Amino acid sequence: MIIDFHTHTFPDEIAEQSISYLEKKGHIKAVTNAKRSTLVRSMRESGVDVSLVLPVATRAKQEKTINSLSAELNGKDGIFYAGAIHPDCEDVEGTLNEIKAAGMFAVKLHPDYQGACFDDERYINILAKAAEKGLYIITHAGMDVAFPDDVHCTPDMILNVLDRLNGLIDNRLILAHMGSYDAPDEVLQKLCGKPVMMDTAAVLDLHPKKCVEIIRSHGADKVLFATDSPWKSQREYISLLDSLPLTDAEKEAIFCKNALKILGQH
Repeated sequence: MIIDFHTHTFPDEIAEQSISYLEKKGHIKAVTNAKRSTLVRSMRESGVDVSLVLPVATRAKQEKTINSLSAELNGKDGIFYAGAIHPDCEDVEGTLNEIKAAGMFAVKLHPDYQGACFDDERYINILAKAAEKGLYIITHAGMDVAFPDDVHCTPDMILNVLDRLNGLIDNRLILAHMGSYDAPDEVLQKLCGKPVMMDTAAVLDLHPKKCVEIIRSHGADKVLFATDSPWKSQREYISLLDSLPLTDAEKEAIFCKNALKILGQH
């Protein structure tokens, strides 16, 4: 079984415009058009059983629209959704309750696109309340290619948040991009062994040897297979993980077992 823990889609009517903007902003090229139907086709062609879509609220008050659509589509065609929330959300408690009630297992944060540092008091409040409700928290971690000179979620900020929340979010915080995009040595030095999960989105092809080091240091039981589709190919990332010098048990944990535990399907 293969679970892709980190993908993105856009409604058909804005997908082309959104991808074009992000390609120009980040000087990158998408692999697909980011439509939901295209993700479904990619899953079938590559053998992915489940994909998790992680919507981002880039402005306050977007949450209700995004989360309503996500709730409507959640669980269909093997695609599940995280809830969206912005640090300027006017009703954090109510929004998290709606996300939980809709059957979504997590919230997604993106400090770069939301214009706040990860250890900002607004995020601390969201993290604490989400964990209390049994929700997982997935955050972009490290540099974003669209904001290379202004990193809003560094390993030091993550350590500060873990310290301030004093165990409340232990093992409920999922750090995208192997803990910090394009900073594997800092991850090895500061984050490995901490009570966090990491996903492989968009980094397996950047630093494959370092990824193996991180997996071995942090533990394969704390790593989730992820692509960041539409920015990376599901088929290619499956081959990449399969090619790494890991045991079959480690690969199975990363491909599906760890995700199944999070999703409650033991």
